[in-house]
Amino acid sequence: MLPILNKEFILNQQDSDVHENYFTLPEKILQFGTGVLLRGLVDYLVDKANRQGRYEGRIVVVKSTPGDTREFAAQDNLFTTHIKGIHQGKLVDSSGVNPVISRVLQSNAEWPAVLAAARQPTVQTIISNTTEVGIQYVPEQIGATAPASFPGKLLAVLWERYQHLGGATGTGFVIVPTELVTNNGRLLRETILQLAAFNKMAAAFITWIQEDNHFCNSLVDRIVPGRPRNLPEIAQKVGYTDQLWIEVEPFLLWAIEGDAYIRSVLSFCEADDRMLITPDITPFREQKLRILNGGHTISVPLAYLLGCNTVYECMQDAYMGRFFREVILQEILPTITAACPTAAAFAQDVLDRFANPFIAHQLISITFQESTKMNARNARTFVRYYEQTGTLPAHMCLGFAAMLLFLRPVREENGKYYGRREAGEYLITDDNASQFAAYWQQYTTLPALVQQVCSDERLWEARLADIPGFTAQVATYLEAFMENGVKAVTEQWYQTK
Repeated sequence: MLPILNKEFILNQQDSDVHENYFTLPEKILQFGTGVLLRGLVDYLVDKANRQGRYEGRIVVVKSTPGDTREFAAQDNLFTTHIKGIHQGKLVDSSGVNPVISRVLQSNAEWPAVLAAARQPTVQTIISNTTEVGIQYVPEQIGATAPASFPGKLLAVLWERYQHLGGATGTGFVIVPTELVTNNGRLLRETILQLAAFNKMAAAFITWIQEDNHFCNSLVDRIVPGRPRNLPEIAQKVGYTDQLWIEVEPFLLWAIEGDAYIRSVLSFCEADDRMLITPDITPFREQKLRILNGGHTISVPLAYLLGCNTVYECMQDAYMGRFFREVILQEILPTITAACPTAAAFAQDVLDRFANPFIAHQLISITFQESTKMNARNARTFVRYYEQTGTLPAHMCLGFAAMLLFLRPVREENGKYYGRREAGEYLITDDNASQFAAYWQQYTTLPALVQQVCSDERLWEARLADIPGFTAQVATYLEAFMENGVKAVTEQWYQTK
């Protein structure tokens, strides 16, 4: 029977790089969330900084979701991080044990311990990842037990800190939410102040929240698939069992809005130049939205209709691999390079990430809310490209036509719409599905259909129909798809391109 990863086991390994002194470092961070993203990004960076002697601190983790913390306790909160993927065209495959978590506290069962952790002067940072819906205002009274919402818990923690340390200057926290919400720090601050007002809390306390606590907008980017399916096989290979083992891609980005003070508190940022503290994270949000997300959205309907099922399959396909590279590098990237100085390097990283053989990113899942994503991620790119070049982005026009075909329903059942590709039917998971179904049902000619769709101001933040030649080009591609099939058109398109 294989041993379990824990403190005794790892310290007895002759080749271990986890040393006894790591377990005596002071607690400096209160982390809301036990999820794989936090462990694969935040906890990874803190551990990396500790090993370089740049931070020397550990993390108290608060588990807010139901369930106990026995998995963590059984392993003395140790877990393995396995980095697998492609970086600069080369395969990366390495792993290491992370000892950065000191305790994992269940918020409901151990709320007094959570409050006690917040009283420690060494704890200066709060980090969270409670999903996008976590930062929402819930009117609730702050009392002796754990509040239900994350903002409620955070407000209770701030109140405990304020009371214990007397509200003195310099006793507040640097608070960094990592939820995937635009301006997440500002939104969390506004929610906390709204909840404090609902609870009629002291004016001096509210002033302390506003003036002595720093709520930072942040952007995180790292794919963390989590625990692998073949964990028993891995355990045999490494010689121990680890139920908390996580896999991560080589790429990471954590951009935080902040100044020199924020940098001094989050000094673990010095361990990795991919953790950035900057006055404005807008360029990083823009490059992620346009290149990574926009590259997915413009390419996936075409790839799915061609028969691909994962992003990795696309990168191995003769046509889609080329499509992904060209649409990103030749059409999307030039529209944001001036505003985003790091966009070119980011685009190359994105292509490496798409080619990661260890991540099976399903195309059908990426098509969730396809039309809404097309609007948010690509509508302005179409406009910018034409304004800059006076021509149309050919790949993007082809991808847009494929999106229209993907959203064409072949049947409706109980309010759900289904499309069809050669391999069979698929569910169209798009809130605008009925709208597109109506257009497909009512159209007289394909050019008329495209014109109507592109003129619908409910769908697009930029009037796509006003781009000279756009609807005609999209209609030409759409007609070709319907007459000759997606595969034949794509093959011919690349042969004549």
